[in-house]
Amino acid sequence: MRAVSPAAGAGSRGGMPGREDLPSTLLRSPRKAQDTWVAAHDSALDTYGPGRRAQQTAYAALKHTFEKVGDHWEPKPERGPSDEQAARGAGQPEKPTHGGVNATASRQHLYERAKQLGIPGRSRMSKEELVTALEKENRRRTDRARRSK
Repeated sequence: MRAVSPAAGAGSRGGMPGREDLPSTLLRSPRKAQDTWVAAHDSALDTYGPGRRAQQTAYAALKHTFEKVGDHWEPKPERGPSDEQAARGAGQPEKPTHGGVNATASRQHLYERAKQLGIPGRSRMSKEELVTALEKENRRRTDRARRSK
């Protein structure tokens, strides 16, 4: 998981500190995705204090209803964790995540997302290869969006 900013997780304890720490990918996402992340982040701040754990908790909550597509988050067709780490919950040993890609989705769903993003060779890819290709393309588009700010 990437750090959002040097002050990420610090927030000002009045109101909704998560709004101040909102990751750039969420700034380009629907309001519901932003609200989900902020509510989980702020609740985690109350429970765990500032730091990485609050962000991890917020992303885990977000990944139950949204998936990363390119440089933003879109609603998932079905609610549920997107990878093994999101299913585990806070305080568990870390497992690799898939950067917001819904790795539990069907191959067909992953193929459609790859098609939406114009990933070449997608028709010959296995489910695991599609997940990897989507992760890579999402990172590429997010990096490009951050540089163009």
